[in-house]
Amino acid sequence: MINKIADSIAQALSGVKDGATVLIGGFGTAGNPIELIDGLIAQGARDLTVVNNNAGNGDTGLAALLKSGQVRKIICSFPRQADSWVFDELYRAGKIELEIVPQGNLAERMRAAGAGVGAFFCPTAYGTELAEGKETREINGKHYVLEYPIHGDVALVKAEKGDRWGNLTYRMSARNFGPVCAMAAKFTVATVHEVVELGELDPEAVVTPGIFVNRVVKVARVATQAGGFRK
Repeated sequence: MINKIADSIAQALSGVKDGATVLIGGFGTAGNPIELIDGLIAQGARDLTVVNNNAGNGDTGLAALLKSGQVRKIICSFPRQADSWVFDELYRAGKIELEIVPQGNLAERMRAAGAGVGAFFCPTAYGTELAEGKETREINGKHYVLEYPIHGDVALVKAEKGDRWGNLTYRMSARNFGPVCAMAAKFTVATVHEVVELGELDPEAVVTPGIFVNRVVKVARVATQAGGFRK
């Protein structure tokens, strides 16, 4: 019987190794798998390469992982914002590497990894510093840059509902990068707020099929200071 429900976050993350490339879903704090990130800090894997849309907010979640000293390199689209002081301090001190990838390219490079695409040409970044050292080509009068997939050893995603086969649905904008992260990784761990019986999820509503998911962990929904709930 297939049952991907893990008893705990610690159990689900036990196989993460030093030097792993970790793909983390989320757009800012929306859809960010905070509980899994905290679990990774406790698990202790080091020398990590982290792929995320940004470089952490405040002192929690991804920022806390960076502050723990476990991350060697981050690949992201938006490394600096008003509350990215943890990354800013580490980068200025030369304690972390940075690779900036335009947001659309970031999503497509992970999607390409999941789809088995070896490489693709994209017009974004042509003629800029981000294209330096990369192959370019003119196609039908337009200039393109050759980009390669981003493969992950592990993906950490936050979903809304899941079943024991690993099928997932998401809550509104919390969906963002989660599905492509799950596709691009060898091993995917997802948190859900509700575990449902097989057949309860409408197949038309399943965003991430269980074939892309290895472990599912149920977590409580956390209230925010504003009185709502974290997506």
